[in-house]
Amino acid sequence: MSDAVLSTIREQITTHPIILYMKGSPQAPQCGFSAQTVQCLMACGERFAYVDVLSNPDIRATLPQVANWPTFPQLYVDGELVGGCDIVTEMYESGELEPIIKEAAKDRDEASRA
Repeated sequence: MSDAVLSTIREQITTHPIILYMKGSPQAPQCGFSAQTVQCLMACGERFAYVDVLSNPDIRATLPQVANWPTFPQLYVDGELVGGCDIVTEMYESGELEPIIKEAAKDRDEASRA
């Protein structure tokens, strides 16, 4: 694990209150799990950052070790791993995801006005 890659991952997670590590982009997901996760996030109505792990092989190789989560996508909210597709989908369907996303977006928007 490279210190530079670890530093990049930590910076991404702390800089962006909502960040999705996925295969592809929200406009062109490269796997069904990433597509499903993006749909759940978009349904919450807030902007989110993303990292295409297919275009970033160092992050793709390192992040599972950092998070102790072997698969993608991986959703982080306020610096904490929420989970992958199944967890995000379950949280969305139960109504748990949207309040978490809205709160993180509100904090982001307040910080940008300060």
